[in-house]
Amino acid sequence: MSHDDEIKKKKKEAMKKLRNDRKEWITKASTMVKEQKTILKAIKGHLENQPATVPEISKATGISSDRILWYLATLKKYGEIIEGEKNGGYFRYVLAETEVEKTAE
Repeated sequence: MSHDDEIKKKKKEAMKKLRNDRKEWITKASTMVKEQKTILKAIKGHLENQPATVPEISKATGISSDRILWYLATLKKYGEIIEGEKNGGYFRYVLAETEVEKTAE
């Protein structure tokens, strides 16, 4: 076996070991991403029908209020939702696309 073949073999074994060592982390990261997508889909799906407050979204989706608030803050930061009128101590959140469609009509 030539020197180059030995180097290739060692690199291949190192990569195999690295993938194996990180397998658990990769699985956890993939699971988190899937969960985030599911939560965002549920929140946006609820807001497609009508504006809603944090407690209303939480009740409809079964997701805790603190998590809903966290996701709404992120959606607001990236311009996907906007705050509507205030209902008691809570803002009603609206999908930004819905607001744009209303002003276009």
